Amino acid sequence: MAAISASQVKELRERTGLGMMECKKALTEADGDIERAIEDLRKNSGLKAAKKAGRTAAEGAILTRVADDGSYGAMLEVNSETDFVARDENFTRFAKTVLDKVFETKSEDMTEIMDAELEDARNQLVQKIGENISVRRAVVVDAPEGGVVGAYVHGDRIGVLTRLTAGSADVAKDIAMHVAAINPVVARPEEMPQEQLDQEKAVILAQPDMAGKPEQIAEKMVQGRLKKYLAENSLTEQPFVKDPNQTVAEYAKSAGGEVLGFTRFEVGEGIEKEEVDFAKEVMEQARRS
Repeated sequence: MAAISASQVKELRERTGLGMMECKKALTEADGDIERAIEDLRKNSGLKAAKKAGRTAAEGAILTRVADDGSYGAMLEVNSETDFVARDENFTRFAKTVLDKVFETKSEDMTEIMDAELEDARNQLVQKIGENISVRRAVVVDAPEGGVVGAYVHGDRIGVLTRLTAGSADVAKDIAMHVAAINPVVARPEEMPQEQLDQEKAVILAQPDMAGKPEQIAEKMVQGRLKKYLAENSLTEQPFVKDPNQTVAEYAKSAGGEVLGFTRFEVGEGIEKEEVDFAKEVMEQARRS
């Protein structure tokens, strides 16, 4: 068996981005042949990816892309296990490649988007960085005739696409920024689900100042508070973040348009994160070493 030199390990690390011990092991098994070691690592990447697939990936990034004419836009969420990896250039490059596929195909179907080539790229990335990577969801939004789609991403963690009947890309982006910051429930009051209104009504009726009120007065108070609730949680009725003296609807109207809707993604929303005891993890690693 050929002796493995430090320079061989260094070269393999530079070419694969893998850890020193993993590179040394691969070179030992390949009898010092770097090309063979790389090929063996590629063959094993599927197995490595499968082992990591069960680990929770609740960090990551949100990416958006809008057509030059504002006619449509795409948004994508790609997850990793840690925020550190989400900032890695290899992760970013992969995520942008997937976004390009979503944008070009206008598909939201993950099985269609993640073809054999992209799945192979994901597996290689998992092997390289040592974390589970998940392409979670995508959305494609079309503008109506004469309308515009706008996009805004805050810190790679919150992304928004907005649809306006008319106006400029800058106006649509401003409203997307508002959605990112305020997180409205619906675009317009009439879109609020009845179930949510019923829940809010129950909360209002349970408040101490409602006790003992005559039915007519109580109903009038409920309707007034529901109106306020709708205004606070509907995008078009909210004070615009850049100018609280006008509502979002008024801002859109000043640019000649109306808000039709929005889609908001936040990294990891809805994913149950695994609680990790890092002290215990370090102790277990120390025992194994």
